[in-house]
Amino acid sequence: MPRYVLYQRDDCHLCDQALAVLAAARLPEPDSVFIDGDEALEARYGVRVPVLRDTQRGSELDWPFDVAGLQAWRG
Repeated sequence: MPRYVLYQRDDCHLCDQALAVLAAARLPEPDSVFIDGDEALEARYGVRVPVLRDTQRGSELDWPFDVAGLQAWRG
């Protein structure tokens, strides 16, 4: 199981921006989970995407975030 998962939507410019922040922070590439068409995921993440989840800690980071905020969240 990957350490990080990025919940996102198709054709989401904010998701593209989040991926750029993750790359700038040198975060290991997350698994991408597209919520479109999944009722449960849309209900949970629909207005929050992109959302980064740390699968080991169970914590989530909602957009907007920057490199400094991401690094602080990671600890």
